[in-house]
Amino acid sequence: MIYMQTEPSNETVNNSYSPTIKVDDLLSINVTAINKQAVEPFNLPISTQNSNTGYTLGAIPPPGFLVDQDGYLNFPILGKIQVKDKTRSEVTELLQTKLKEYVENPVVSIRILNYKVTVLGEVERPGTYTIPNERITILEAIGLAGDLKITGLRKNILVVREVNGVKKQYRIDITKSDFLSSPVYFLCQNDVVYVEPNRIKINSAAINTSNAGIIISAVSLMITTLVLITK
Repeated sequence: MIYMQTEPSNETVNNSYSPTIKVDDLLSINVTAINKQAVEPFNLPISTQNSNTGYTLGAIPPPGFLVDQDGYLNFPILGKIQVKDKTRSEVTELLQTKLKEYVENPVVSIRILNYKVTVLGEVERPGTYTIPNERITILEAIGLAGDLKITGLRKNILVVREVNGVKKQYRIDITKSDFLSSPVYFLCQNDVVYVEPNRIKINSAAINTSNAGIIISAVSLMITTLVLITK
């Protein structure tokens, strides 16, 4: 099965994609400075920091700073800070500015621990995948799931995304190159990709083993009845 069969359009993909912080994101925030004792109150214990650096399937993230339903995270000493819809660099700059009142030349690093996408349907390894670098395209997500099965419908892949609390659905055709300019080419955290089965798979599933047994039994009974009548 050939992907991207058509000529690419004049539109270019936004390669500067940067995720924004959303409600229920779990953030790993590490504060460093020359004075190590000064930053201790702002850091979680080392044992709770996330050591995973690769793509994982269904992994449970370690404890971090949870963004609440109002878009705030509760940070030690600084209190509640509004981070919803801000990029990681914006939150980093905001925290560094606030920390300067307590620490000289603080350096802040932030990761989204539960940045994940879910791939379902006609793929080899469906599941929920944690993404360590917070940047993944739909093709990479399909690759993580072992690519589409031969029975997967490539012309109508569904992506479900939550935007401002509302679930939105996008349909893309990966046999055409114009999907590279789609708003869902880069996936956001918690996106769900669903690959529908093609018509052949649907039809084959309609006649399962139990149904086939019933049909065979019925046909056998009819043949037996006809033989008895004709004798």
